[in-house]
Amino acid sequence: MKQIAIYGASGHGKVVADIARLNGYDDILFIDDGIATYLSFERFVQQQLDIPVALGVGNAQVRARLYRRCREHGLSIETLVHPSAVLADGVIVGEGTVVMANSVVNSDTDIGKCCILNTSCVIEHDNSIGDFVHIAPQVACAGGVKIGDYSHIGIGSCIIQGITVGSHTVIGAGSVVVKNIENHILAYGNPCKPIKELTS
Repeated sequence: MKQIAIYGASGHGKVVADIARLNGYDDILFIDDGIATYLSFERFVQQQLDIPVALGVGNAQVRARLYRRCREHGLSIETLVHPSAVLADGVIVGEGTVVMANSVVNSDTDIGKCCILNTSCVIEHDNSIGDFVHIAPQVACAGGVKIGDYSHIGIGSCIIQGITVGSHTVIGAGSVVVKNIENHILAYGNPCKPIKELTS
């Protein structure tokens, strides 16, 4: 029997659990402090279960908080890759990252810790993706793209080669990014343009 705990029992957590099953985990526990039918984190720690934890929360700030909480208690954070995903030679995938179905990550790309590479995204060669980034379904990043920590690239967006997207930045769904986008910015459109500054 191969056990894992998914921290977060939302819809995203259920998708992470499916990927865990496909990686051979046949005994899956859910941890969620907000749903009484699941184990709270405190109870999970008290049970002293020697099993890895995968993060099942989509929100980057919450995911970072849960990651720090797990590390403070010495828990092992699992990285999960869907069997249908393609990771080329030279790809580095950080601790706690989840790579979902049909995603493609090409050569010499560095993915930070606790990222979400969502369904059918394409990350081309020589990309640098920061920590706690969410690449939404069907996003396409051309070669040499850099994305800062905590940023979110909305569903179906395209980023042309060599572009830098700053940290704590949100790119709206369906955007075509042809110029660099600074830190703490909400931007969207075709072409993608800064809309407003984000304060958190």
